[in-house]
Amino acid sequence: MAEDTAYDVAAVRARFPALEGGSAHFDGPGGTQTPLPVIEAIAGALSRPLSNRGDVTPGERNAETIVAEARRALADLLGAHPSGIVFGRSATQLTYDFSRTLAKTWAAGDEVVVTRLDHDSNVRPWIQAAEAAGAVVRWADFEPESGELPVDAVRAVLSDRTRLVAVTAASNLIGTRPAIADIARAAHDAGALLYVDGVHYTAHVSVAVEALGADFFTCSPYKFLGPHMGVLAGRPDLLETLAPDKLLPSTNAVPERFEFGTLPYELLAGATAAVDFLAGLGPRDGAARRDRLVSAFAALERHEDGLRRTIEEGLSAFDQVTVHSRAAERTPTLLLTIDGRDTADAHRFLAERGVDAPSGSFYALEASRRLGLGDAGGLRVGLAPYNDAADVDRLLTNLEAFLRRA
Repeated sequence: MAEDTAYDVAAVRARFPALEGGSAHFDGPGGTQTPLPVIEAIAGALSRPLSNRGDVTPGERNAETIVAEARRALADLLGAHPSGIVFGRSATQLTYDFSRTLAKTWAAGDEVVVTRLDHDSNVRPWIQAAEAAGAVVRWADFEPESGELPVDAVRAVLSDRTRLVAVTAASNLIGTRPAIADIARAAHDAGALLYVDGVHYTAHVSVAVEALGADFFTCSPYKFLGPHMGVLAGRPDLLETLAPDKLLPSTNAVPERFEFGTLPYELLAGATAAVDFLAGLGPRDGAARRDRLVSAFAALERHEDGLRRTIEEGLSAFDQVTVHSRAAERTPTLLLTIDGRDTADAHRFLAERGVDAPSGSFYALEASRRLGLGDAGGLRVGLAPYNDAADVDRLLTNLEAFLRRA
């Protein structure tokens, strides 16, 4: 296939030391490889004086600067306000923390909506918090044939007792991108809050939290070229109303009241570098970082969608392969099953030939079961900014070799 001339994938790939190992990485949905500027930013933070945040010593000032810069960077990435950016160990941990905090405001008989499309980290914390509060869990189902989560499926389980709707912006298993803005309107009309899992979405789409209508939106920098940590963007005015359990001497300021213990400054420096790296992926015709990010993600979407179409065309020639990623709006993430074959065997076969495409349900248990795949799931092929046409050729060539093997 022809490369997108507006997107210099060769220049992008040159910044990733891990690619020197020679593998074609289709495992990005589980965590991307790391570009050199992010590695250097982490090392740079650790090589300079660091201390608890303050304004007296160089170490204190360095820590304070790193945190402030990271909040601004993630706010630019997500179209949010820096005062609503909360850092945590992972998106899962943040969701558990916020589910427990929000559950304090629920009463017996209140209702919480979760979906069968979601990663379990946006399902189980809400179920457990609801059980503790005596609230009722309502399920919104997706259509296994199309992979779509209709807005009406969510609207049908809303009531005047609904307190929160938890939904993914993009399925990490099959890539489906529900109409979040429409779901937000339905949830808000019912008087409920909307908690959006944006972990998979943020890696592929320009995010605008306010336009989506999300009251809370989570993401994980290690899914978009950064370090292992979690981020939540919340409405600052809403965060001011919430009272998490915390240590007595810790600050009550927002967003710090939701961050427990000392922040991982080196990881925050890496997250800022990842945002800056993403901002440089597209045309540099906007002075502001937010504008450059929007342009960059438009270029990235074109690049990844072109590769996705090539993969889908190639897979269409394999009668034994079923592609379960079918939604009209979806990320460049494909879930495959193979007639009469275990996709775990395909994973191993491909890995031996330098093609990394894992097999499993990837914590999206409800979605995998709804698709009729049980807990085994399938072979997941996910694209990232560094994938190119040669990677795609290797994937299709080696998958064909696996299918031909007796």
